[in-house]
Amino acid sequence: MENSTIVAALLGLLEGLTEFIPVSSTGHILLAGHFLGFDSAGKTFEVVIQLGAVLAILTLYSARLFAVFRDAPHDPQARRFILSVLIAFLPAVVIGVLAHEFIKEVLFETPMLIAVMLILGGIVLLFVDRLAPEPVHEDAMKLPLGMAVKIGFIQCLAMIPGVSRSGATIVGALMLGASKRAAAEFSFFLSMPTMAGAFAYDLFQNRDVLDTSALGEIAVGFVMAFISAVFVVRWLLGYVSRHGYALFGWWRIVVGSIALLFLISGF
Repeated sequence: MENSTIVAALLGLLEGLTEFIPVSSTGHILLAGHFLGFDSAGKTFEVVIQLGAVLAILTLYSARLFAVFRDAPHDPQARRFILSVLIAFLPAVVIGVLAHEFIKEVLFETPMLIAVMLILGGIVLLFVDRLAPEPVHEDAMKLPLGMAVKIGFIQCLAMIPGVSRSGATIVGALMLGASKRAAAEFSFFLSMPTMAGAFAYDLFQNRDVLDTSALGEIAVGFVMAFISAVFVVRWLLGYVSRHGYALFGWWRIVVGSIALLFLISGF
């Protein structure tokens, strides 16, 4: 029990550190769980602790979000922002529900696929960081609705573990003309309904396989994810505004390559 609690804390820390940077938190957690011998019923732990990271975003952006919802009844721009996030969220709802069983029982159980997608995603991120078009949208709260829909469909690629939800949305936003900071912020905002929805649906689907010990591990992972995500979000926007996303591309390639070598070696 003690060892599993320590592993749950480490995985929660890893979740918070990687959720909002484009390296695939799910890919990192599933690979770490594989090599550490950690397995949760229905892979519920890996999904539920993401809610800790969502609460970190809600905490840091609470004043801004409160102002948006307060002003929505009389401010068209506030209503437009809320609509942009909702319509970007919808594709994930439909595809996630329809493909849920395949994603959890096949894709989440294929470490080799995760390692390969980490590498490929890193190459794409390096390419986009250098060759993305000049930004025409500097404010994440003022993206065109059509652009939000496209980002929403691109986000669905992240249902393949190792792709990265934040990576997919950031790359999509950059290629569609968002600045590096606006791309990261819109990814933050879109993560709230997306991850909260995944949490609620996954918890419902796996309600029969949860037990007291699993809930204890989830609680530990949840708290660690919240704390570490707060620090990452505070740091990330300033970093990408100055340096871009190349660091995360190289990180993906290195981690994916090491994991691939271990898997090929039979670990």
